[in-house]
Amino acid sequence: MDIIGKNAILMHNAEHNIPQMEPWFDEHETSAILDYMQSGGWVTEFTKTREFEKLIADYTGAKYCSVVSNGTVSLFLALVACGVGPGDEVIVPDYTMVASANAVKLAGAEVIFTDIEPTSLCLNLAQIKKAISPRTKAVMLVTINGRYPDDLEQIVTFCRDKGFKLIEDAAQSLGSRKSGRHLGTFGDIGSFSFAMPKVITTGQGGALVTNDEALIEKIRKLRDFGREKPGADHYLTMGWNFKFTDLQAVIGIEQMKKLPWRVERKKAIYALYEKQLKDISEIKFVPTNLTDTSPMFIDILVPAEKQKALVAYLQEKGIGARLFYPALHAEPVYRKQGSYPVTEDMTQQGLWLPSSSKLTDGQIKMVCEAIRTFFTLR
Repeated sequence: MDIIGKNAILMHNAEHNIPQMEPWFDEHETSAILDYMQSGGWVTEFTKTREFEKLIADYTGAKYCSVVSNGTVSLFLALVACGVGPGDEVIVPDYTMVASANAVKLAGAEVIFTDIEPTSLCLNLAQIKKAISPRTKAVMLVTINGRYPDDLEQIVTFCRDKGFKLIEDAAQSLGSRKSGRHLGTFGDIGSFSFAMPKVITTGQGGALVTNDEALIEKIRKLRDFGREKPGADHYLTMGWNFKFTDLQAVIGIEQMKKLPWRVERKKAIYALYEKQLKDISEIKFVPTNLTDTSPMFIDILVPAEKQKALVAYLQEKGIGARLFYPALHAEPVYRKQGSYPVTEDMTQQGLWLPSSSKLTDGQIKMVCEAIRTFFTLR
């Protein structure tokens, strides 16, 4: 049976014939889990977790890595380890997954939203400068969809000179680099996520990478009840149980073996979408350097008045599509005043097409043909 046939069977019971995202496991994860369970593994974190951490550190080029229960927790721990707390302000882009802002609130600090630049959908230095105040403690740089701001190095220098902690929310950036250097390693600390839509997944999970030994030591205590050392009931600081599990790590190790291929496949998928849709004048792609960026999502921009209709049309055809994240300042949970014109424009125009690394070229062409039909009818 060919790959398309296998995928059709795998997705037969899915909500969409071509889902917007889906995880990708095979016999390697199954065998690894079975071997681990039969070996008498205790499931809780131990040697497999340490092995997974080393793989991530080696892949990103960071000195240290600590994996935790999920990406929101990793951001929260990064903030706390950097000394962020009540009375502090953290600058966060208005366009991001809500976990970026929620982690700041969880740490007891105030979220200060900024607009984004249209070329990368990331915050830039000009927006950061507008948002700073005497209470600014940190900047959360979200490298959304594996892209980085045009002035990344200037942001790093500015934060260092001002004494602001630079926390990289690189949840969507595993496999993406700038001039050979992995995103998530430019600031004081970087955070990754292993939730289902990511290029590799352990179901849930997060990782923190840094070159700062003092920071990683704080994180290792914070994630394990504040203990002096693992298993010792002597508590040096407030801490929580945010540990990983060896069972997840077994899956993560197998996923990491597939990461280099998936990174390149993601780039090829994005390039094929661009090629197939280039003749539709109403579709725009966010500028993406596929030498550096391995996009988590295939994101396109369409006229605002057709955005929701296109998503609905594709879903009717059994094709998963999803609107961009909303502008967080306007969400009921935050409701902040301010001017965020680029974020508002992007969220009213943007949507994600099927983006799984499992996609075949044939499926991509089917999606593009459906999009072409939509615009022909309208």
